[in-house]
Amino acid sequence: MKKSSIILLSVVAVIAILVFSMIGSYNGLVSKKEAVTQKLSDLDTALQRRSDLIPNLVNTVKGFTDHENEVIEKVTSAREKLAGASSIEDKQKANEELSESLKSLMVIVENYPDLKSSENFLNLQNELAGTENRIAVARRDYNDAVNKYNSSIKKFPSNIMAGMFGFGEEKYFEANEKAQEVPSVNF
Repeated sequence: MKKSSIILLSVVAVIAILVFSMIGSYNGLVSKKEAVTQKLSDLDTALQRRSDLIPNLVNTVKGFTDHENEVIEKVTSAREKLAGASSIEDKQKANEELSESLKSLMVIVENYPDLKSSENFLNLQNELAGTENRIAVARRDYNDAVNKYNSSIKKFPSNIMAGMFGFGEEKYFEANEKAQEVPSVNF
């Protein structure tokens, strides 16, 4: 073989390695971005499940109370805000507001022994507690996927690919310390 053929073959091999490396890096970023999207969808599903339980809970409480309308309105308003939230920041804020209003609702329930012993209410409490746990797991899974994705777009050499193809940093779903507490449903 001639020297020029060896050099040409070496250059082609290096270019092929670089191209396959770039393709692998791009595909890895796409996979991690899709994982973030899927985990956000799971989180949205858990938040929607809680949102769907709230009208039943509110109606049950309404049936036993006559003068607790302010708290019931706060719960309903917070639920509507969560349903209308589109950005992760809006979802975080609405989630915190809904958690706080649910805590207020549960405090009111303490004043109504008949309500606390209602089978329908007890079932709704159990559903809500399970849903709160699902939300916590979904939030953790989403934040884990965001962490992996954000780390990938910042590390060399995939940061070059991320910059070239517009992969931007994703935001974590963070809740304040109060919102991380599961509403008390022990009666």
